[in-house]
Amino acid sequence: MELEALFDAVIVKPQEEEESTYGSIVVPDLGKDRNEHGAVVAVGPGRHVAGVGFIETEIKVGDKVVLPTMGFTKLEHKGEEYYIGQENQILARIKKEVNVEKVLAETEADEEHHIISEEEFNKLENQNHE
Repeated sequence: MELEALFDAVIVKPQEEEESTYGSIVVPDLGKDRNEHGAVVAVGPGRHVAGVGFIETEIKVGDKVVLPTMGFTKLEHKGEEYYIGQENQILARIKKEVNVEKVLAETEADEEHHIISEEEFNKLENQNHE
């Protein structure tokens, strides 16, 4: 990416929100202040604080975040829209829940590795701790 965040700045690419529909009619969401959701595409290294030292940023590239309705600056770069602001203005990080059963169902064993059941795994764990 050509844009580089400095200090404790964070650059976020907004995610497209789905439009509400009623039958075949698209219902526009006009006049409502909504917090932007987006994916972090660049993060600065952190900032120096007098008397404390250097504080690294906690947000990482790829995190999904919720931005305030005001405070982040809208930036257009090469036809793409981004928001840029300080890390401490981000309202929340959206945690991704992982469905273990779904991941295991989509996982295929190759010739070198074999998938084992949870029971077999627990037996191996117990043997290693004895």
